[in-house]
Amino acid sequence: MNPVLEASSLHKRYHLPHKTVDVLNGADLSVRPGERVAIVGRSGAGKSTLLHVVGGLDRPDQGEVLVGGESIYGLGGRERSALRARNIGFVFQSYHLLPEMDLEENVMLPAMASRHLGRPAMRARALHLLKLVGLADRASHTPLELSGGEQQRAAIARALMNEPMLLLADEPTGNLDRSTGLEALHMLFALAKESGHALVVVTHSQEVADVCDRTVRLENGVLK
Repeated sequence: MNPVLEASSLHKRYHLPHKTVDVLNGADLSVRPGERVAIVGRSGAGKSTLLHVVGGLDRPDQGEVLVGGESIYGLGGRERSALRARNIGFVFQSYHLLPEMDLEENVMLPAMASRHLGRPAMRARALHLLKLVGLADRASHTPLELSGGEQQRAAIARALMNEPMLLLADEPTGNLDRSTGLEALHMLFALAKESGHALVVVTHSQEVADVCDRTVRLENGVLK
């Protein structure tokens, strides 16, 4: 079975006014269909940078990222955005919901970007996902009218909108209390498993890592 995600020899450095910081130093990561992988490591180790690189949000200085066998950084900007919208779902710690849109519109955003569904089908899919995460009655509400846990559930629905082969979650419980965070996490894992999505989670939480199939640690810019 071919990997959903194949990242090899990733290097990333940032040039600051008085120094250069090497964040990734040849990191490799392979994720199979349906697999749940936790990435752990100390604060500042570069876990979020790694997730952004493998998700097509931040180009590496060296290395290659394949999603579904296709090289993300071998594509032009428009084609890369289309691949990202179609094949990758993101769940961020700070939700990244647009405050001027209601929940239904926020969940529809990935489909708007990929343009593979007509408006009626898009809306039906968004409402179905909001029902799955227990927010059907909040579809017309804006994010600021919701609790943190509700916003994260809406973000999970948005990540699933295009039925992506790969889900990337960056500290998905980081802004939530333990009970609410675990509720959102279990919902994410259950929906990913039901749909067969591969899931990569960046986390500081051992509880989160323990429910994954595999844990890798980022140290000195490489995964161990």
